[in-house]
Formats: sequence, structure tokens, C-alpha cells
Amino acid sequence: MDFRHELVLPNEDLPFRLFVFEGKDGSYKVSKHWHSSIEIFLVLEGSIDFYIDSRLYRLGREQFILVNSNEVHSIDCPEPNFTLVLQIPRGLFDTYIEDVDHLLFSRSCQKDEALSCLIRRMQKAYEQRQTGYLLQILSDFYQIMYLLVADYRILEVDEETKRQNRNLDRLSKITNYIQVNYREDLTLEGVAHIFGFSPAYLSKMFQKYAGINYKTYVSDLRTQAGYRLLMNTDMPVGEIAMECGFPDSRSFAKAFRRRFGVPPAEYRKSRMKSNKDKKVT
Repeated sequence: MDFRHELVLPNEDLPFRLFVFEGKDGSYKVSKHWHSSIEIFLVLEGSIDFYIDSRLYRLGREQFILVNSNEVHSIDCPEPNFTLVLQIPRGLFDTYIEDVDHLLFSRSCQKDEALSCLIRRMQKAYEQRQTGYLLQILSDFYQIMYLLVADYRILEVDEETKRQNRNLDRLSKITNYIQVNYREDLTLEGVAHIFGFSPAYLSKMFQKYAGINYKTYVSDLRTQAGYRLLMNTDMPVGEIAMECGFPDSRSFAKAFRRRFGVPPAEYRKSRMKSNKDKKVT
């Protein structure tokens, strides 16, 4: 899969997502993906290589980058780092901004002491969870929203960018639906009908904006789900295949082999042996 849509879920007790980036130990990559949320990466220690639409941005200590809604991006972290990530659902700007569907921010890699201080303070309050911490976090969060709109918003958005955002928004709704319902029978014709498109139009949308055909997208999603069950349960391969929406174990094995190079049963066996050897040493 060339790149994928990511479903961003807020923290359980907040209207946004705030977390320490999982690539902190280095030797870590995040493949190309996009989401409708606006995202801020703030590097506090070390460095990371950030790619937006294949353009490289090298982020060092105290530098941050803004990722706009629906921008395709990837990350490479060869070295250890400590990076905070803030993901803001675009809909949170609805009350305050007209034409939020075309909201766009400048992404220049730079240092912003005020923004950096607010994000660090939010993370510290969230970790410590002292009395009134949610009020402090929300206060800092709305200050960040104000800074984004006042200092980083791009007011003139070209028509091509608007058109691409509209199409990616449509595709995001469809991929969200597929991610929730991947166990079901998801024919191109059926999904196209649900969203009011012709099968030909939906097929072209996947090819153009996701860089993959519809059938392969669904198969890869089911294969990923199958991989998780293969590694984390004792379910037989045939049951995993049916649980993940494949018509039979042969279809699952074929898709799994295309992705991982070996059949699922063989992959599970080799991983179990590898884990056992590590415990012995």
C-alpha cells in the first residue's frame, strides 16, 4: 500500500489527541498516510526527518512542524528523540472559522517559544493529573488554537488545493467505513452505492488519491487485522481468515504471503521460535 488513511481518535478525556511520539527510541519509521486532523510535531530532544508530499523537513531540538488536514506525510527517526504530538480535529475550528473545510496553515520548521511552552505544559499537566488539570489543559489548548489562526493561517487557498481537500475528505469517509466494517462483504459496487458514487468513480478515486486500487486496499486492511490476530491469539488460521472478512483460508494465505513473503502458519511458527530463543538467551 503506497499510503493510507489514518483514523485519529482523541484522548479519552480530551477533545483532541496529545501524546509522546512512539518513535522515541530511534530506528523507527512511519509510512505515508493522511488524516483530516491538523497535527503538530514538536521535537524537544534529538531530531526526526519529516516528509510532507515527499519533501524533506529536518526537525531539530525545539523545532516544530504543522501538518495540514489531508496532507500525505511520513516520518523517519534513525536516532533517539523526544517528540510531543498534538492532533487537532479540524471540526474544532468550526465554531470560530468560516469555510473550515479549506483551513490551511503554514508549516515552516522553526522555533516558537510560546507554542512550545504551551504544548509542554499541557503534556506535563496531563501526566501529573493534579486538581484542575483538565481546565489548565483546555485553557492552553484554546490558546494554541488562537496562535495557529492568528500567526500561521494561510488566507488565500488556491482552487486546486480546495478540490483535492474535498476529494480526500470524501475518501476519508469511505476508508473510515471500510476500517469499521472490514469483516463484512465490501464489494466495490456495494460501497460505491452506499456513498452515492458509481463503481468506476470510486475506483478512480482510490487509484488517484490513495495510490492503490480498491480491492488491494480492502485486502491489505484485512491482512493487517489477520496479522494482529496471528501474533496475539491462538486462533487457527482458518478462523482468522473468516474473522477478518476473507472468504476462505486460501485467500488469506495468498494475501498474507504477498505482504510478508511467507504463509501465515509459517510466519507464526518462525516468530514463536524467535521469541523462544530470545527468552533462552
